[in-house]
Formats: sequence, structure tokens, C-alpha cells
Amino acid sequence: MTSHQRTRLALALTATGAFGLALLSPVAPAGAQERATECPRVLKCDWIPAAYQQNGAPDNKQAYGNYDIADRPSTNRIKYIVLHDTEEDYDGTIRIFQDPKRAVSAHYVVRSSDGHVAQMVKTKDVAWQAGNWYVNTHSIGIEQEGVAVEGAKWYTPEMYRSTAALVRYLAAKYDIPLDRQHIIGHENVPPTTAGGTKNMHWDPGPYWDWNRFMAALGAPTHPTARPSSQLVTISPQFAANQQVFRDCEKNADLPAQGSSAVPLHTEPSATAPLFADPGLHAPGEAGTNCANDWGSKISATQQAVVAERRPGWTAIWWYGQKAWLETPEHTRTTTPTAGYVVRPRAGLTEVPVYGVAYPEKSDYPADFTAPRVGTPLAYTIKAGQSYPGGGEAPSGYFYAPTIDSSLPYDHTYFPGTAKYVTVQIGHRIAVVRAADVDVVRVR
Repeated sequence: MTSHQRTRLALALTATGAFGLALLSPVAPAGAQERATECPRVLKCDWIPAAYQQNGAPDNKQAYGNYDIADRPSTNRIKYIVLHDTEEDYDGTIRIFQDPKRAVSAHYVVRSSDGHVAQMVKTKDVAWQAGNWYVNTHSIGIEQEGVAVEGAKWYTPEMYRSTAALVRYLAAKYDIPLDRQHIIGHENVPPTTAGGTKNMHWDPGPYWDWNRFMAALGAPTHPTARPSSQLVTISPQFAANQQVFRDCEKNADLPAQGSSAVPLHTEPSATAPLFADPGLHAPGEAGTNCANDWGSKISATQQAVVAERRPGWTAIWWYGQKAWLETPEHTRTTTPTAGYVVRPRAGLTEVPVYGVAYPEKSDYPADFTAPRVGTPLAYTIKAGQSYPGGGEAPSGYFYAPTIDSSLPYDHTYFPGTAKYVTVQIGHRIAVVRAADVDVVRVR
């Protein structure tokens, strides 16, 4: 089950409304909230509220579940939609989200058999769903009934239709671009720190048909640039892209089946070692064909910048290095694409990459003693490299340590002054400081 256990902060601060901060008043009981669902009419969603209640001693206001009251997008903007799978059946997922001790929720849950949708958290509020507090506060989470290693079994036409209808509705409501830097899987969510990389999730996994889904959104992959374009979109045909991965948690080979994933190698050879994500593997260690080893594969509809071409193979920039994918002649493994790429500004040898766009320490009030700031991940963008991206990433931190806004600055959104942009550095998105990079249109 996708989950997010937040770090609780016990602070004794002096309240103030200075610095133009967005402060929320103490929250109303869950029963007082509006119950109308936020769904396109065609879906006829249920409203089944997730738990919003304490789960410990009455005087411990920091022990509660399963989401945070907010006032989005008035305070923190919504810029991402995150797709998950539940690793649990539909009814079990509902029960988990209604248990405040589980510390997990999502805004919506989609049933496999018929695509029925339940809304469990209002989109104005922050669901605990992505494993990255920054992404949580700027995203909407959609759980889809299923098990990642059994994807083709669970990901039904009804589910694709319902999830696509819901995402189109939400993207239009919140002005979210229909691209793969903003419509992402849980597997594409970055860690908040370099040390947290190994704890990140990998759902909905290699058997979610991203080509089919993005086409259902009205954003199919088709050529928009010359064949020699520096920017490409990964576009293998799902059914024809038969891949064999391992369920390494159970030490079992999975059957060959259609997949969105394309293996990445260190050299232009099918016998060369698989690419190793430097955030997951030690230097010199090879990547694996484990379904959850996201650094050794790239997914359909993700974009990449070409670093080199050889007959039957294409190298892309991937986590700061070259990674090779097989691109046989007369196939559509890649599609030339016009779009934007991010590259280091002149004079910089490398640019740090972050999993959050938090404010600088100086952006917080002087009497706020526990500011949250970003630290670099295990990846950098080096001079001469480019990566897809360039869309503005909101800069800010939402502080919400208690259930009832009982601490000073509680339920406050601290905006940042530094500007960030989103970048597809590897399988996961990330952010870089806008001052460090140039965003360039390529055709």
C-alpha cells in the first residue's frame, strides 16, 4: 500500500501573521465538510471520507490520520497528479484510508472491475499519498485497485477510462499540463533527500500502459519534430514490447508480457550490464531486471534527450550519465518530439538536483525555529547534458503538524522566493533552481 509517514514537529513558537504567509484557521470537524464529490458527471463518484481524527492520547494533537486540511489552490498550488496502485483490493483500501492509525490516504480510489470511483479526500486538502511531503502538498493522488507485478490482470479498460476521465477533469480544473512531468506515477515521485531514494515506491509499475492512458487523455504520442530531433518520446507498442522482469521481493521470474518499460544498458549491446541508478546502487554495481529497479528502464510516454546514436541503438542522458536503449530500424521505440529541455547555464560544470522546491532559510520568519530546506539528491546535471522539462515548480513549504492548528504557524504555507523548474532527470522527476539552468525550445 502506498503510504507516507510524516515527521512530526513539536514546536513552541510565537504566532504572527507577518511575511505574507497563508495561515489557516482551526479546522472544522470532518462531518462539517461539504460532501459533494469533485468528479466529472459521467463517473458518478461516491463520497467516502478518509479518517480525519486523532489516534492516540487526547492531548497529543500530533498523532492523527489520515490527511491534512488545507485551502488549495489558494495557498499551495496543485501542479501534479500522481497515479498509484493499491497493492490491496478496493474494499480493503477504503478500510485502510478510514483507519486513522494507518497514516495514509489518497484523494480518489478507482475500482478495477468496473472503473467505479470513490473520493475520499477533498482536493483542497493534502492527502498522505506520495512519500514526498512537497509533492503531497502540490498534487492530487489517485489510487487504482491493483498489484503492480500483476498489472495486466488489474488494469482494465474500465479503469483506464475512469482514471483518464478523472485526470482530464482535474487537469482542466487546476491548469495541470497533460505531460509526463506533471501526470506521473508514484514511481516517478522523487525522494526528498538522497538517503531516502531506496524507500521510494515503484507503482503502478511496468505493466501500466502509459501509451494507452496518455492517448485517452487526449495527449497521444506522435511525431512533432524532425527524425534527427534531440528530444524523443519513448513509444514502444505495449503488446509488442514483450519484457521479462523479476519479482525480486519473491525471487521469481514474471512471465513475458506486454510492458511500457524499455530496458536501459550501459553500452549499445543487449548483453551489456543494465544501467544502475546511482541513488540505488553502489559505484560499479550493475542494474537489475527487478520490476522495482526503476533506474534500469524507461517508460513509454517519458521523454529523453538523445546523447548519441548508433545503428539499432540510442543513448539518452539518464541520471547524469549515458544509458542505451535498443531502437531497431523501422520501429517506433522512440518518436521525435518538439519541446523544452533544461541544461546548465554557461560557466557551470554541474547543477544540483533536488526532490523538493522548499524555501530558503531566509524566507521563513525569524522566530520560526525549524525551517524545512531542500538538500541535493544523488544526481547532477553536468555541462553538455540536457534533460526534458522546464515547467515551473511551485516553491514553498506547508507546515501542518497538528490536527487542530493548535501550534503557532500551524497550517501555514511558507512561499519561497527562489524559482525552480521541473526536470525529468531519470525515471523520477525532480527540480532544479531556475537560476542554474537555461530552458531551451528544441524542434
